[in-house]
Amino acid sequence: MATLTGVRFGGGTWTPKFATEIDKDKCIGCGRCIKVCGHKVLGLMALNEEGEFVEDEDDEEIERKVMTVAHPENCIGCEACSRICPKNCYSHATLDK
Repeated sequence: MATLTGVRFGGGTWTPKFATEIDKDKCIGCGRCIKVCGHKVLGLMALNEEGEFVEDEDDEEIERKVMTVAHPENCIGCEACSRICPKNCYSHATLDK
């Protein structure tokens, strides 16, 4: 099985690493990653006191909000999200074809 690679402008190769997961215990919901991602991969979701995702954002049980990989199919593997993350929350993986 070969790993997916790309070509840089200068001719060198590059192996994209796609966002697969965000550690909700580390994430502080600062929003830096969602601002740097131009492909609408991420989403902000609410958590209750037990650490469970809450659908109704008007719910009084909301403890805090964290980022999620909402649309992994849009990720191009640039890793800009993890480079800007102050808490090192991201997990990435290469794509084997």
